[in-house]
Formats: sequence, C-alpha cells, structure tokens
Amino acid sequence: MDADAAKTARESLDLAFQMSNILDTGLDRHTLSILIALCDLGLNPEALAAVVKELRNDLGPLTPQDSARHVP
Repeated sequence: MDADAAKTARESLDLAFQMSNILDTGLDRHTLSILIALCDLGLNPEALAAVVKELRNDLGPLTPQDSARHVP
C-alpha cells in the first residue's frame, strides 16, 4: 500500500470512528476496522450488525481490561 492509499484509509477509518462515536455504538477503532474489512471482503453489513448485537446480548459489555485479558 502506498503512502497516499494508507493516508486515505486512515482518514476513512477516522471518519467512520467519529460517526460510530456519534451513534454511540460502543465499537473501538480496532473492532470497527475489522468490521469494515469484512464488509470490504463482501460480507453482508446487516448480518455483521446482527452478529455484533447477538454477541453483545450474550456476553454483555466488555471493559478494556476484559479485552486485554482475552488477547494471547
């Protein structure tokens, strides 16, 4: 990826993250970038949203400390 493409990708993620915060989705930047990448690969955004909602219902909210414990 060249420098211009990397800058555009970073700016796009920043904008998506700002919108995510305005909508109070609770998604962190890393999770949002993964979801965007999955959409770019052709996964259905509505299906991904349904999975995220279902996981949140099953697991409840995670704190940053919880996330850090699950990373190997």
